[in-house]
Amino acid sequence: MRWATVILGLSTIAACSLPRDPEGTTERIAKEHVLRVGVTNNPPWAEARGDTPAGIEPDLVRHFASSIGAKVVWTAGSETSLAQSLKHHELDLAVGGFDAQTPWVSIAGVTQSFIKTPDKKKHVMLTAPGENGFLLKVDRFLIEQRHDPKGIAP
Repeated sequence: MRWATVILGLSTIAACSLPRDPEGTTERIAKEHVLRVGVTNNPPWAEARGDTPAGIEPDLVRHFASSIGAKVVWTAGSETSLAQSLKHHELDLAVGGFDAQTPWVSIAGVTQSFIKTPDKKKHVMLTAPGENGFLLKVDRFLIEQRHDPKGIAP
């Protein structure tokens, strides 16, 4: 019985530090105040326009960045280049009308679906893989927006 109590106590302590960011994404963003975001063209969800992308998802990203005290540094590219940059932790987040059925799920983190379109597609954002603390932070933000009457609109 005594060992069970010790094991339960250690398990509780270990669980307090979950979810984690093995690469330190959340901590780096808090320290540097910079959110590195990739964007690919897929109107109306995202349009790469130099330093100021437009669309539903870039607007959401700017709102998220503001909520965590960070500025956004944008990188435009193809889905493939953005997914590779996420895989190598060169980006924190990527937007561009990604569907929940994205083929990039094998090399990137995927947020919860934040909107379902009339054609039944569930839109998501991509994150660097394994950065579960950061992913949870983005998911919580997206859930708040989904429930906000002024939130996400296609």
